[in-house]
Amino acid sequence: MSGQGPAATPSIPGFLMWRATNAWQRAQRSALEAFGLTHVQFALLATLAGDDAKKGLSQAEISARSGVDPMTTSQVVRILESRDLVVRTASPDDKRAQRVTLSSNGRSTVRKAQPKVEKADAAFFARAGKNATALTSALQALASND
Repeated sequence: MSGQGPAATPSIPGFLMWRATNAWQRAQRSALEAFGLTHVQFALLATLAGDDAKKGLSQAEISARSGVDPMTTSQVVRILESRDLVVRTASPDDKRAQRVTLSSNGRSTVRKAQPKVEKADAAFFARAGKNATALTSALQALASND
């Protein structure tokens, strides 16, 4: 890259992905600001709002389903619990584990935040125009290498 100057950097895929990710994160932060949530907090709440919302999920299940690493999941669940957005209870299956469920406040917050997040996502990716389907396919291919 030496000698190419700043004008050459936009064609580097990794640099473009980094820039696009930063722009997307700004859009998500803006959508979630009114709820006092970060995107990772919202992602974990939305994961808990899924099919197993009634019985709850272990932190390992939350981590696996959301794609958030286990250490971050643990830290964020503690924050969400302190804000009365989730409740942890002893697991009936494993005395060492806890089940995490949404509190009524958490359910309400997800229900209100979800449309804002989806609207921000739609507006952001609309900028891809006719390339949106190809972009989605490319992102799925890249993400499948986790």
